[in-house]
Amino acid sequence: MNQSKKNQPTRKFSRREMLKRSATLSAAMFAGAALPSGLIASNPDKSPKAVRNGRIKQVLASWPFMDRAEFWSLEQLCEAAVDLGVSGIELVGPDEWPTMKKYNLVCGMSPNGMPGLPFVKGLNNMRYQEEVIATTKRRIEECAEAGVPNVIAFTGYKYLDVDNPELGDVPLDEGADNTVKGLKELALHAEKYGVNICLEHLNTRVPDPHLFGTPGYQGDDVDYCADIVRRVGSSRVKLLFDIYHVQIMNGDVISRIREYGTDIIGHIHTAGVPGRCELDETQELNYPAIMRALLEIGYEGYVGQEFVPTRNPMQGLREAVSICDV
Repeated sequence: MNQSKKNQPTRKFSRREMLKRSATLSAAMFAGAALPSGLIASNPDKSPKAVRNGRIKQVLASWPFMDRAEFWSLEQLCEAAVDLGVSGIELVGPDEWPTMKKYNLVCGMSPNGMPGLPFVKGLNNMRYQEEVIATTKRRIEECAEAGVPNVIAFTGYKYLDVDNPELGDVPLDEGADNTVKGLKELALHAEKYGVNICLEHLNTRVPDPHLFGTPGYQGDDVDYCADIVRRVGSSRVKLLFDIYHVQIMNGDVISRIREYGTDIIGHIHTAGVPGRCELDETQELNYPAIMRALLEIGYEGYVGQEFVPTRNPMQGLREAVSICDV
């Protein structure tokens, strides 16, 4: 655990601020962040598929590209995935899986089934753990039936009561212990059904909810989350290594990939830093080198493209998929 990070003061949000953030985050997650109008899912020149090598299995995160008039429908996102040559789409629930199946696309990562903002009420808080476990178990069963390999999980926010943050925090060590306890119970279910649970690390530094900073999230240190995965000790419980969040909170992305290896890392998310933008020359990460590091450790899981487009999304996706296709 990074002690300097642990000892930093954290801002306390009022209930009103929390509710406002929750409403904004919900709109961002399930309707996408605001984009310029006129961005359409199209490939008028029928460019060659962006995937040539196929050594990195790529999927498209749904939320940045769907569910508003200027965004894409699920059908359009499926068409984009086929045009690009990627394996599938992620972060869509069971109602969407039949549509994806028509296009021979996989769901790389399922939501855990929690309503609203699933990362707020997590396994770290005994007030919410029973509900989270029950909901995640049902989703594991649905995933097993549909052949979906992964279900997402979260530590949750640090507040004893997420509706009343002023009441205080779940202690960091206690939050880790609670999360380990919850994941061990879920691991038994996941092992029975042959589905993976992936615990996501999120950043708390970026204040803009459209770019998915989550002030208040307890698992904001990636080493803290990796240690939780180690303590669970199940091959069915892994870390969702979100490169965007890791770079913002901890850095040393390639070193951590090599340190954790495939024993810890079970899924990858991408986005440009800063700004959660495209994987282009305006951002600071060397994505080809990062992808090669994943190949070096023998990583065979999915890499989800989860950036928020600032220009034509098909152009941005084609560029990102090509860059990661090392």
